[in-house]
Amino acid sequence: MSPVVSAPLRSQVRALDQNRCVYCRTPEELTVTTFEIDHIVPVSAGGETILDNLCLACPTCNRHKAVRQSAPDPESGQIVPLYHPRQQEWSAHFGWDKDVSRVVGLTPIGRATLEALHMNRLQMVRLRRLWAKMGHSLLDQGGLYRDDSNIR
Repeated sequence: MSPVVSAPLRSQVRALDQNRCVYCRTPEELTVTTFEIDHIVPVSAGGETILDNLCLACPTCNRHKAVRQSAPDPESGQIVPLYHPRQQEWSAHFGWDKDVSRVVGLTPIGRATLEALHMNRLQMVRLRRLWAKMGHSLLDQGGLYRDDSNIR
């Protein structure tokens, strides 16, 4: 299959992902950029251009992911697969800190993806705090609050 994503398939991906980045959970409507269709398994690694291998990603997460499929878990140092949004639940690997400004990695996959994609880059943390003050809760976007007091 061609790596070109048809308009109908793009619409399906956007609807499935509710117009937010599947990695950092940023809603596209709160940004000034157009989100991108990401091949979860890159075409260069044999990934197909089908719904089960496509997702919506913000440009920054997409650039940091690039063609990666794995990364080191910062806690153990072991190489683990990155989060796969079509095969895994976000809330199984990630949560939010108390003020919902930082994503918390709950598993080796979550921690590795969080670090590899720079999901808590300073600009995003600041924006999340601003959005919260404006009444836009990312918890309404399918995330779950997790008490990270025991997570390193």
